Amino acid sequence: MFTDGKSAPVPLRDASTVVLVRDSDRGIEIFLQRRVKQMAFAGGMTVFPGGGVDARDRDAEIAWVGPEVGWWAERFGADVETARALVCAAVRETFEECGVLLAGASADIVHPNPAELTGERERLVNKDLSFAQFLNDNDLVLRTDLLAPLSHWITPKNEVRRYDTRFFLAELPAGQTADGETSEASETLWLTADAALDAWNSGNHFLLPPTWSQLRAIAEYATVADLMAADHEITPIEPSIADQSGLGGLRFADSDAYLASLGDGRMEQLKNTNS
Repeated sequence: MFTDGKSAPVPLRDASTVVLVRDSDRGIEIFLQRRVKQMAFAGGMTVFPGGGVDARDRDAEIAWVGPEVGWWAERFGADVETARALVCAAVRETFEECGVLLAGASADIVHPNPAELTGERERLVNKDLSFAQFLNDNDLVLRTDLLAPLSHWITPKNEVRRYDTRFFLAELPAGQTADGETSEASETLWLTADAALDAWNSGNHFLLPPTWSQLRAIAEYATVADLMAADHEITPIEPSIADQSGLGGLRFADSDAYLASLGDGRMEQLKNTNS
């Protein structure tokens, strides 16, 4: 939902989004969620798992293996505290929203059956349990080596809810299954980037600019290994506002291509959406 354009911009909230991928005979597949229409942010949109940073993510005392927090801070242009919170939020939100756990008993193990931790997952969702306590209680090591930085998007100034979002890549761990057991999604599915973009072009799915942009980038890669190994440029992208017409007034790199794919009918439909 958009503001009237007259008041000061809403303060930003740090957030993490995880692009969960796997190899298939059709190419790289991406895990997508269609958010329930009642959601205050991006209601009805097709998105990647993710969400806002929990204040308790910022000072988490946890076992951590893989790139250190300073490396993430440098890659995402953040201070160390924020970088730690972003990484913790990425792993926590992935577990909460689709049951995939990027953690294990040691530096070279991922949890073989996160479904065993359903009770803890529910407590995390309800904020009855901090992520650090969850890991420590279950003797789990956070595997930051299973993540890779992808991009950095900032919600435009005319939104009533604004997020400073870092996008991560993560390959689905062997033996784990991504599910749709979240109240935030009405549907979950695996699609190749090309198939997801085709669904957008045909009007079967609605994509916000960051999702659309990431899918276009992923479509350039043939395998998950190539995608994860690539050095993705992390430059903050905050769409500018040409006017107050909703998505049609946003400007960013390749926005002409994005807006052209909307068409007049869909533009009107999305003008006042919860985006």
